[in-house]
Amino acid sequence: MLILGVVAFISLLFPNNIKFKYEFQEGQSWRYDDLVAPFDFAIRKTDTEIQAAIDQINTEFSPYYEMDLKVAKQEKARFLTAFDEQVAEQQTGSQFIEVLNQPAKYKEYGLKLLDRYFNQGIIPDNHPYEAKEVDFVINIIKGNTEYRQTLQNIRNKKAVLDLMGDSLPYAPLKEPEFIFPLIENAFQPNLFYSDALTNRYKTEQINSLSTTQGRVKKGDLIIPRDGIVTQKNYQTLLSYKNQYEIQVGQNKTHLAVFAGYFLLTSLIIGVFLLYLRLEAWEVMEKFNSLLFILMWIMLYSYLVYLIESFEDINTWLIPFCIVPIVIKSFYNDRIALFIHITIVLIASFLSSLGYEFTFLQILTGIVAVLTSKETKWSTFFLSIFYILVTLGLGYLGLSLIKEGNLSSIDWSNYAYLFTSVVLTLLAYPLIPLLERVFGFTSSIRLLELSDLNRPLLKKLSLEAPGTLQHSLQVANLAEAAAMEIGANQLLVKVAALYHDIGKTLQPLSYIENQNGQNPHDNFTELESAKIIIDHVREGVLLAKKYRLPTILIDFITTHHGTTKVEYFYRNFLKNHPNETANIADFSYPGPKPSTKEQTILMLADSIEAASKSLKNPNYEEICDLVDKLIDYKIKNEQLTQSELSFEELEKCRAVFKQLLKSILHVRIEYPEEEGNKQI
Repeated sequence: MLILGVVAFISLLFPNNIKFKYEFQEGQSWRYDDLVAPFDFAIRKTDTEIQAAIDQINTEFSPYYEMDLKVAKQEKARFLTAFDEQVAEQQTGSQFIEVLNQPAKYKEYGLKLLDRYFNQGIIPDNHPYEAKEVDFVINIIKGNTEYRQTLQNIRNKKAVLDLMGDSLPYAPLKEPEFIFPLIENAFQPNLFYSDALTNRYKTEQINSLSTTQGRVKKGDLIIPRDGIVTQKNYQTLLSYKNQYEIQVGQNKTHLAVFAGYFLLTSLIIGVFLLYLRLEAWEVMEKFNSLLFILMWIMLYSYLVYLIESFEDINTWLIPFCIVPIVIKSFYNDRIALFIHITIVLIASFLSSLGYEFTFLQILTGIVAVLTSKETKWSTFFLSIFYILVTLGLGYLGLSLIKEGNLSSIDWSNYAYLFTSVVLTLLAYPLIPLLERVFGFTSSIRLLELSDLNRPLLKKLSLEAPGTLQHSLQVANLAEAAAMEIGANQLLVKVAALYHDIGKTLQPLSYIENQNGQNPHDNFTELESAKIIIDHVREGVLLAKKYRLPTILIDFITTHHGTTKVEYFYRNFLKNHPNETANIADFSYPGPKPSTKEQTILMLADSIEAASKSLKNPNYEEICDLVDKLIDYKIKNEQLTQSELSFEELEKCRAVFKQLLKSILHVRIEYPEEEGNKQI
């Protein structure tokens, strides 16, 4: 259900229209047969040409102003009222004799003056197009009529008053100063900028722009086979692609398109899961591991879908290399590379970048897998540098192929590429966070646990120093064997340091910590066997108390498998011939080792402990000891559940022999001849 849900979720992110069946790039040759138009279609202008026409409209568009007719009506009524009041206040002997004798003349002149300026329009002191007053045409809506006028001929209140003050002395009036203060207050703005009308008509004009330049008729040759995609026919191909998706898409059902994407997504994820099923079953059998893997596929699919919905950014911004770096820290190189390729293949269907995106992201993913070593900061930053160089040079090479010269390359994409590399640095802080959320153990965590100053190892060194020395020797043996067969050498090394921590409960009960007296002399065989066996159980309790990862606890429980405590078992049979021994009382609870690393630790532990019994050994004795112990594990069916192959077992056998030879300081004996001595 989880897998089905992931496939369905990703399939819903894909567009519901059909996909154009040809891939083409400007400057490259047409790799298909002659392309003949199956229907008539118009050739669309380039985005640059359309944008230039829109910019021209925005620059030259005449704004709309609305004239408020109520202002003139109200102000003229106010003027008449003020005029009558002023005339009534004049007394006999006033200086305005003509006004008192001919008030209608002055009243009519004032009304005509108001009509003249109100009809021209008075604008507010501040308006949006103040800077364009010179020869700038505007549209004026006056009631039900519309006309155009130069903004230069329209004045604000201050300009009207200045003009009236200059011209009124020359009016055909003897006493013009009478009406000046009356008319001064009547000049109020009546022409106002209309943002709604301006945007409405501007939008209509933009929408009415012609976006085409010519037509292609049905049966016309669009481009011949092996023809070069020039700038002209590239635009024709784009126009054909758009019309094809519209016309053909109308005859197709969205369900069929969804089914196609669902099938492709299922195929990609299915192949990846098949690899996990065959090569990494431990990932498939654990729900949290499978969820962790599928989470990345869902997350990056949605990120590509989200980025593609924005016009001003593209998919180069997404740091795809985070995935292989993080996955490698929990699993291995192959799983990291497989999931990276899976993500890139799905993202290729969602992205509009084409084959360049697929090629470059797969290439950088390979570089990330090969160069990233999360246990060292220096190598991590070096890996980031390699990724940056690969992206930069790869994009340059692809651009040169497509454009043909440096001047035509879209250098702005380098900002996206550089940002994606910087974002890849998030891989390091993500590792410990995801480690705790999903219960994984990363190499960084293992490296921290290998510090001998860690509390549990410090406790082991103080309370059971002999056991610590034994654990260090086992770690060396196990690490060398793991390195030889390509197993996780850091994991098995750290596991070897902690595998015997249970011995801290009764350290003197183990021979490596004794200084003469043996406590087992006072115990029965059953009591001694229980003490020895209990170091596994006590080790698990200590590991949980100190919050060691589960993967290390598994090493503690499996490093003896279900073997018997042979020494006390044989002593019991010898000292109690008439009693039947319960083998379970002398056997470790198990389980048997299953992984290669657990098997290596079991063998290294037994071999190192047994090698202490050799006194002045030679190489033949060491080989005989290693062979007997490994054969004993096989005979007692301790390796039946192990992933270790016979070939790998033989490699480990050889490593154990060679390393023990160095640890035990075996000297080579040369045949004695005259003048030679034994070395």
